[in-house]
Amino acid sequence: MQLILTMIKAAGMETHQSRRLFLSILLVAIFKSGCDLKSRSDLKLCNMQFDSGHIYHIFNQGNNRQKIFFDRENYLFFLRKVRTHVIPFADILAWCLMPNHFHLMIYVNHTEVNDQEIPVAIPSATLSRARNSSPKQMSFNKSIGIMLASYTRAVNKQMNWSGSLFRSETKAFCLTELKGISPAWIISFGITQITVHDSDLDYPNICFNYILNNPVKDKLVTSQVVWEFSSFADFLGIRNGGLINRSRIEEFGLRML
Repeated sequence: MQLILTMIKAAGMETHQSRRLFLSILLVAIFKSGCDLKSRSDLKLCNMQFDSGHIYHIFNQGNNRQKIFFDRENYLFFLRKVRTHVIPFADILAWCLMPNHFHLMIYVNHTEVNDQEIPVAIPSATLSRARNSSPKQMSFNKSIGIMLASYTRAVNKQMNWSGSLFRSETKAFCLTELKGISPAWIISFGITQITVHDSDLDYPNICFNYILNNPVKDKLVTSQVVWEFSSFADFLGIRNGGLINRSRIEEFGLRML
């Protein structure tokens, strides 16, 4: 961390724009490396362990970075899975599906729910087996596992494949629980002297922008609004998608920078 701080000072990153660029690059590096940051005392990185009342960035990618979406119906099917397996536990703030990975930014309301409260709009063999027994508590962690396993089965059947579609660990990165540090920023990432009032550098908002800018960053489109498989159009109000919770987005002051 001291090396990163020294590099930032040497590069003269004194402006908000420079620091935002650095943060965006850092987020890309975290995602692409799949690195485990649990040892860092200033961040809480949960490998699918959740606490209610916090915002999380959930992401995973295809095994060996292979594609996970092959046609439009794959994207829509995955979104139906998200509605079934995520919304009973959390409010969705942003989402983006890319050809070989996905991002969800969520606010956790419940870490467990009665499994009978999870809708069965989409048949799931694992969920159906759970429903055949008496009602029991299901964790958010398990529900996401069922979602990914069910999607994998569908794709494997479509492609005549077998085995794992996703990387072995889905990451759940807590954006709002920083130990002893204001959520305005994370000091050990090399950014110093940033106050709570500097809302442009609020970490959840940086992540919110990173997710919605992903299709442009990866040069799939030239404008966020053109990419059908993200919540950007819903956030702007030009599409009436039902996954995101606009009240929660407003509560946390999330906006495009």
